[in-house]
Amino acid sequence: MSDKTFYITTPIYYVNGDPHMGHVYCTVSCDVLARFKRLDGFRTHFLTGTDEHGLKVYQSARDKDMSPQEVTDLHSQNFRDLQPLFNLSNDDFIRTTEDRHKKGAQALWSKLEEAGDIYLDSYAGWYAVRDEAYYNEDELYDDEKGVKRAHASGAEVKWVEEESYFFKLSEWQDRLLEFYEQHPDFIHPSSSKNEIISFVKGGLKDLSISRTTFDWGVPVPGNEKHVMYVWIDALANYMTALGYPEKTDLFNTFWPADIHMVGKEITRFHCVYWPAFLMSAGLSTPKAVFGHGWMTVEGEKMSKSVGNVITPQTLIDRYGLDPARFILLRIAPFGNDCDFSHETAVNLINAELANGLGNLAQRTLSMIIKNCDEQIGARDNLTLEDEALLSQAYQMLEGVRVEFDAVRLHKGMEIIWKVVSAANGYIDSQAPWALKKTDIARMKVVLSVLSEVIRCLGLIIQPIMPDSGGKILDQLKVPEDQRSFEYLSPNHALSENITIDPPQGVFPRLVEEDAA
Repeated sequence: MSDKTFYITTPIYYVNGDPHMGHVYCTVSCDVLARFKRLDGFRTHFLTGTDEHGLKVYQSARDKDMSPQEVTDLHSQNFRDLQPLFNLSNDDFIRTTEDRHKKGAQALWSKLEEAGDIYLDSYAGWYAVRDEAYYNEDELYDDEKGVKRAHASGAEVKWVEEESYFFKLSEWQDRLLEFYEQHPDFIHPSSSKNEIISFVKGGLKDLSISRTTFDWGVPVPGNEKHVMYVWIDALANYMTALGYPEKTDLFNTFWPADIHMVGKEITRFHCVYWPAFLMSAGLSTPKAVFGHGWMTVEGEKMSKSVGNVITPQTLIDRYGLDPARFILLRIAPFGNDCDFSHETAVNLINAELANGLGNLAQRTLSMIIKNCDEQIGARDNLTLEDEALLSQAYQMLEGVRVEFDAVRLHKGMEIIWKVVSAANGYIDSQAPWALKKTDIARMKVVLSVLSEVIRCLGLIIQPIMPDSGGKILDQLKVPEDQRSFEYLSPNHALSENITIDPPQGVFPRLVEEDAA
């Protein structure tokens, strides 16, 4: 078993609503990284799940004349259903209503209490139910109707006064700033890092971490009229899914997490509260938090009233599974806000999948079927052009690895499609359809070189488009046990005289009117 490990998490998604394209964007990106690491020889654990406590769920259940557990059971399943829909490879799905989570969250609370970082007092302040967050006066504004809202999210806030337990966050300012300095790769991207450091330098106030006005939550140990406030409950999931507080094999193997992938609106909670909780409890902090941008549609925020909401199922129905996964990560630089448009999606799918990789594989393998007795020939007497293309194909793994490790998914994909472009340029310049009339031996070499490059491309697109990568490798008769990145090298090149079957198109071309 590999001694290289990788643990990646999505945020746990709040269940007071249905999954949308933003949830899929985050989860698919984590799936791509998890699949990449598995193929690259890492023992990998990929976690997602649902956040099921808090006032919003309590109120929603009351409004629907249902119990909070019934509401969470219903909505949590909708998020779980994303797994088969988008071919996700998560190893676990955590729910904060599970006993394993409640036990771990209470154990974390007790550690903070033992450290002297929790005290009982009363709270009075502005609270946003939608965000499950308290805000300072300088973080608020009045809208055109005089309703007070949070600048960060636009959520309405109301004045709340109640008894509460507090975490001594104010005492962690210097320690957090020192932590950021000692761990410069903890916060990504740089825009989020600058924002977090500026926030902490501005001074921290103690954090309210319990509620008494409702009972839908994890009971506070020793005082069950209080339930844990959402963030100390929710953030604990990353450890409770590994068995915390027990030092299970999973916990010992995978904690601390390599990366928490989150939306940028909750970066503060993961980069300020979470490391402070963990350091107070004497636990290791995650290695990195990445706050990705928001997704808009045609320049506007997704909204039912605007009528521009794209459901996960709609995305699959319109583009197909693998093209949908591809387009989510290709449409904009990863980490930035992403504006989704159907026109851009269709253009990218047609240019890079149908006309690019798909056409490369289709015409190469079709020529082998027609002109080479259905067999891949030898790669001998290679020219400089042959060697240059093969070298580029073999070297792309190293470049993609660097970019994916830095969570620059778009940059890694650019490296892959540079090889696709180079291979299409090579087939055009070598013109094997002309060589069959003048130099059959050379034609066979050219097609063999192209077949090997296509094998490399089939291997490396597997994390992004698992089914499509598998279909390409199937057509080249690559055995199932030779599809990890260990085999993306000249030492494992396609053997001579492999007999292939007539190729089937992998990426159909979209007509924009049909896809709209």
